Amino acid sequence: MKNLKICLVDDDNDDREIFEEAFKELNSENSLIIFKNGLEIIDYLDKVEEIPHIIFLDLNMPIMGGLETLKEIRKNTRYKLLSVAIYSTSSSEKDIEETLAAGANIYITKPANFERLKDTLRKVIKINWQYHAAELDKETFVLVV
Repeated sequence: MKNLKICLVDDDNDDREIFEEAFKELNSENSLIIFKNGLEIIDYLDKVEEIPHIIFLDLNMPIMGGLETLKEIRKNTRYKLLSVAIYSTSSSEKDIEETLAAGANIYITKPANFERLKDTLRKVIKINWQYHAAELDKETFVLVV
């Protein structure tokens, strides 16, 4: 898909820089907007007319964590078509189950190297989200690269 507006919400500066570099190397026609915490993305969503297509949301952040941010997003019917990809270092079953129950579309454990990150981004950007959401269960929720 082209011309997607994609957001990354992550408090870790190194993770943001690596994500941005991988995103640029994909040479896509998509745009990336970066935020440092959940409160920033909520404020942004409340102000823009055109909501993003995909949000990559880290779980463990100060000010407003990922799970709290996800729940806040899902409270608003305006964002019902917004795809939220949990993007975390955690691979705990508890985190996976909580985010699935809270309405995330996919769960991604942060890849260990740059090439795997690029592969992950490529796969997530190409997902047919309408179909993916319709077929969502725990087996399709966790992205394995």
